[in-house]
Amino acid sequence: MLLFRKEGLLKEGKVNIKKIAIAGAGTMGYSMAEIFAARGYEVTLYNHRASTLEKAKTKIAPETVNRIAYTTAMGEFAGKDLIVECIAENMDLKLAFYKELSEIVDDETIIATNTSGLSINKLASAVKKPDRFLGMHWFNPPTLIPLIEIIRNDQTRGDVAQAIYDLSVAIGKKPAIVNKDVPGFAANRIQLAVLREVCSMVEDGVISKEGADAVMKYGLGFRWACLGPLETVDFGGIDTFFHISEYLIPDLEDSHDVPKILADAYQAGNYGVKTGKGFYDYSGDKAKEVTKSRDEKLQKIYDALYKK
Repeated sequence: MLLFRKEGLLKEGKVNIKKIAIAGAGTMGYSMAEIFAARGYEVTLYNHRASTLEKAKTKIAPETVNRIAYTTAMGEFAGKDLIVECIAENMDLKLAFYKELSEIVDDETIIATNTSGLSINKLASAVKKPDRFLGMHWFNPPTLIPLIEIIRNDQTRGDVAQAIYDLSVAIGKKPAIVNKDVPGFAANRIQLAVLREVCSMVEDGVISKEGADAVMKYGLGFRWACLGPLETVDFGGIDTFFHISEYLIPDLEDSHDVPKILADAYQAGNYGVKTGKGFYDYSGDKAKEVTKSRDEKLQKIYDALYKK
C-alpha cells in the first residue's frame, strides 16, 4: 500500500471513473453534469420529472448539452462507476432513494451525496456496502467555486475517498477531505462560526451590516482567498495570535442559540435574494443585478488565481 501523505489516506487501489450519473437535475445537478461532460466523462442526468430535465437542458451550455444522456428511469444507474446524488435535502427521501439505488447499481459503484449537512453516517445506513459511500459536497455556484468537500463515513474505504479526490482534481476543483462526519462538515462549521460573531456585533451596534460585510470582503475574505486561517497565523506570527487569543477568545460570542437577527429575518419570510429581501433589498431587478455582479467577481478571482 502507498501512503497518500497530504490527506492521510491509504491508497488501496486505483479506481477508474469514466461513467457518471447525476441524480437530481436542479441547479447543482445540471451544473455537475455540465462540468463532467465538458471534461469528457460519459454522463447521465436523472430526474423523476421529465419537465425538470427539459428545464435543465436550457441551462446547460449549448456545446455540452448534447453530450449528456437524460433519463427518468432509475434503471439507467446500472453499470455506472459513480453516482452523485443531489435530490431534495430531506433525510427520509434520501434514505428511500439509496435503498432503491443499492439494488440497481453494481457492487463496486461509488455512491456520493451532495448534501450540505445531513449526516453521512446516517445516509450510509441505507446503502448496500456503505464502504463505497461518501459525501461529495459542491458549493454554489458550482461552475465558479473551486472547493469540493469529500466527507468520509465511518466505513468509507481509503481508495474510494482517494478516487473522488483525484476526480475532483481532474475536473479542475480544489478538494478537501473531511475525515470525520460531524454536523456541518468543515466549511459550514467555519462559516457559521463567523456568522455568529458577525450577527452578534451587528445586534450590539458594534458595526453596521454594511461595515461587517466590508470587513470580510476587503480584509479577511480578500486575504483568505490566498491564505487559509492557519497559514495566516504563520505569516502573522503564532506568538502574536497567541497573545491576541488570550484576551479576545474569552470575549467572543459563544451562544448556542440561532442569532436573533437571523431568526427574525427567517420568521418574517425574508430569505434573501430568492424572496427579494433579506438583510438587504433585492426587489425589482436588483436580484438579477447582484447575482450577475457576484458571478463576474467570482470569475475574475478564479481566473486570477487558478486559470492556467
